[in-house]
Amino acid sequence: MSLLNTRAGVELTADRLFGHRIRRLVAISAIALGAIWALAFADDAETWILVLLGIGWVLMPTVLALSLSRPMTRYALVIPATTVSIGLLAMTVSAPQSTVTGWVFITAGILIGGLLGMWFWFRWLPVPRPFDDPFGVPRLALVGLHLGLVLAGMTMVGLGL
Repeated sequence: MSLLNTRAGVELTADRLFGHRIRRLVAISAIALGAIWALAFADDAETWILVLLGIGWVLMPTVLALSLSRPMTRYALVIPATTVSIGLLAMTVSAPQSTVTGWVFITAGILIGGLLGMWFWFRWLPVPRPFDDPFGVPRLALVGLHLGLVLAGMTMVGLGL
């Protein structure tokens, strides 16, 4: 018996339960990416970095919302994920010494989230059966790592640490 799941998951379907997760992600991404943009603005980010983060802030919840009726639209999440990732990598390199550690945490968290999306949602690599259930403990633990790093980083930047 194989421990790998090579079949498609619910992530690119109109599954009702997964749709609830998408709706939550619309709100979470709008709020979190807006807060990250505001932190970058407060940290005197260069204009082009703010533009990249702003594009991601607008596109991520928009693409997620559009994907509720057209699940294959979720492949377009690569665009906002890429703009945010590039913006955060640049922010990490250019951040003031007082907040660089926070930006490293935010960037690491976002990059982990993007990798999880490519792995679980797009199935670019085989997904082991314990991680197949989007609501299962093993996958939620990895999502928790993603969220924990982002929130810890945002707190550190916000406090100027």
